[in-house]
Order: sequence, then C-alpha cells, then structure tokens
Amino acid sequence: MAKSLFLQSVAEQMYAHRYAKRTIETYIKWISSYIHFHQMRHPVQMGDTEVEQYLNHLVNELDVAAGTQASALNALVFLYKEVVKQPLSLKLNFVKSQRQQKLPVVITQLEMRQLLAHVSAQQKLPVSLLYASGLRLMESVRLRVQDIDFDYKSVRVWNGKGGKHRVVTLASELIPDLRRQITLVEQYLHADLANPHYAGVWMPHRLRVKYPQSKSQLGWQYLFPSRQVSVDPETATVRRHHIDETSVRKAVGRAARQAGIKKHVTPHTLRHSFATHLLQSGADIRTVQDQLGHADLRTTQIYTHILQRGGHGVISPFSHL
Repeated sequence: MAKSLFLQSVAEQMYAHRYAKRTIETYIKWISSYIHFHQMRHPVQMGDTEVEQYLNHLVNELDVAAGTQASALNALVFLYKEVVKQPLSLKLNFVKSQRQQKLPVVITQLEMRQLLAHVSAQQKLPVSLLYASGLRLMESVRLRVQDIDFDYKSVRVWNGKGGKHRVVTLASELIPDLRRQITLVEQYLHADLANPHYAGVWMPHRLRVKYPQSKSQLGWQYLFPSRQVSVDPETATVRRHHIDETSVRKAVGRAARQAGIKKHVTPHTLRHSFATHLLQSGADIRTVQDQLGHADLRTTQIYTHILQRGGHGVISPFSHL
C-alpha cells in the first residue's frame, strides 16, 4: 500500500486508530498526491498555505466533485493532527467545489431481469442483494452469516457509510439461495478448522477480545467467502476473507453489456434502482431514507422525480421481478 517509510508510518498509525482498510488506502492515496504536488516536500515543512494550494488545485485544475475534495481534506486533517502534530487551521481559505451532483442512473425492472439473467452463478447472489435490499457494494460483500434474519426477512447492516447501522428488507425469493450459501460457508469453515495455521475469521477489535471463540463460529463467517485463504496484513495470520468487491463490479458491468443495456451500469446503479422502484411501488420517502441509511432526507430526495404515493409496508422490488 505505502511505498515510502513515511507513508508506511501513517498507515500504521491509522491501523492503531482502527480505521478501516479502505479508509487507510484512500487517505494514503491523498497524502501521497499532496506530497507529489509539492515536489516531494515533507509535510512537516508545509502547513495551511500548502494545503490550501493543493485543495485549490483539485478544483481548479482537476475539477473534482465536492465529496472528492472533502475526502482529500479529511486525509490531510488526519495527517497534520495525528502524524505531524500541527493541526490545520479551522479557517482554511480555499475554493470549494461547485460541481453539481450527478443524477443517478436507474434501470427498469425489465432491464434488471435481463441483467440478472446474464450474471454468473458465482456472483448472482451478492449482485441480487445489491438490488433486493439496496445495499452498497462493500455492505454486500462484508455481510456475515448472522446478519441474515430469515424470521423477520431482513438484513442487518453494521458500520455502513458513516459508521451507521441499519436493518433493510430481504426478498423472500432469495431465502433458498441464501440457505444454500450458508451451507457452503459451513463447508468452508469445517475445512478451515482442520488447518492448523487457520486463525479464524477477522473480527472487529473489541469483539475479538470480548468473544474470542466467535472467530471460529459459523455466524461470524463472511456470507460470501473467498475461495482461497490469505494472510491478514494487520496480524500476519491466515484467514478466509470475503470475496473481492472488484469481482462483483466486473460481473455487473459484464452482465449489463451482455444484456444489451445501453446505460452505464455499476453496482451502485442497482441501489439507485432499488430506491426508485420502492418509490414507484408506493413507499414513503422516509421509508426509503431508512432503507438506504441516509442521514439527511435531502440525499434521498434525488429520487423524487418518481411520483410518491405513500405506503405502509416495505416489500422489496425484487419480489416483483
């Protein structure tokens, strides 16, 4: 991840602060870009002025979106507060991105059926959950076996975007496939426990201490495990991680092309389609907000170009395919 000793030390500090691996990779990317922009000067030799220049460059030359600029700023705030120990000013003066948010790409239910018909069997279930439950890509691949509640037909999402938890709907039609998937996970677990080098599934920091036996229990195993065990970069132990999210992303793109869908379809398109089709079926916008895990209703209102007719229960649009 980090090629220089300095960036490696930053990554280690982020691990110590228990940042997610994906967040660490993003912050390292921005910090490296910042250093290269200033001709390899060390961050200790720079400060508010150089940060402002870099943030201006992102907008004026690269025309990045507001969220992208905010991500870069967050990385530099961490760098100066936790590593350099010289926090940035709270009154930084830089050009803020005014680039308009893109409208979501939404596919029809007919297109969704066509897409699923072309998804490989190995990827079909995680792809289906993106649409059936409105999950983000990483939320889907990080699911654990115990996150599926068959009794209440729901999926528990832990530590989603912004560290928020939520409960989303589960399409009844996926239950048989999910039960078969859990049987596969159980077979993997039996094989792994016979491996003397296997250290159990990765567990969140406090839970690995509080429940030391959970790493070997079925409920905590990833619902979509990788075919191969690998070495955990944090602990250098052998574990079975979840499938690589890029495989799901490629599966969606490939299926969309094979289905002849002309729109630019990504895994997030299926989440957009879930929200739009929920509104079309009569769900209230606040219900959709809860299902998507949006903190602000204004984020959900991007879908209000669809007529709102109000609804009482949440029935997954997957059930109408």
